[in-house]
Amino acid sequence: MKKQKGFTLIELLIVVAIIGIIAAIAIPSLVRARVAANESATLGDMRALISAQAAYQSANSGFYDGALSCLNDPSNAACIPSYPTFAPTFLDSQLASQQTKSGYNRSFQGGAVVAIAAASATSTAAYRYDATPVVIGQTGVRGFAADFTGRICSTADGVSVGGGGSILPGTCADLR
Repeated sequence: MKKQKGFTLIELLIVVAIIGIIAAIAIPSLVRARVAANESATLGDMRALISAQAAYQSANSGFYDGALSCLNDPSNAACIPSYPTFAPTFLDSQLASQQTKSGYNRSFQGGAVVAIAAASATSTAAYRYDATPVVIGQTGVRGFAADFTGRICSTADGVSVGGGGSILPGTCADLR
């Protein structure tokens, strides 16, 4: 009689079936966790942008800036007049570049430019910042938008909040 070495086909099939069941249970939970993390990071970025614009407003004769590049490099000649070169920036370069981050596409829209000598050339009284998932359902579920009032709102279906312009429509659901 030969000694049996290794596993039988039935044993291997049972192990593969068990692994498949565990994966079927775990993968949706991992996707939900990733979506929640992406949404959380995006909301944090939106709050950071609102705070950066508020600080910039204080240094820019009471006006926001319609170009995020000035929030990243306020000592640039086209930005805040006489802003010290050693002073801190208001926003990091990744947020100012509006690149896709944390599974969300970002876009910034400044309001009408206000021409005032004591402020930057791209000064504005209003702005809006939108974020939509790169792949709805995988990288995010909700779409987000924020404006100069500090209001942040969302859509449940992940599409753009809509409404155009620098003011959020009254139909989007507030997150505050």
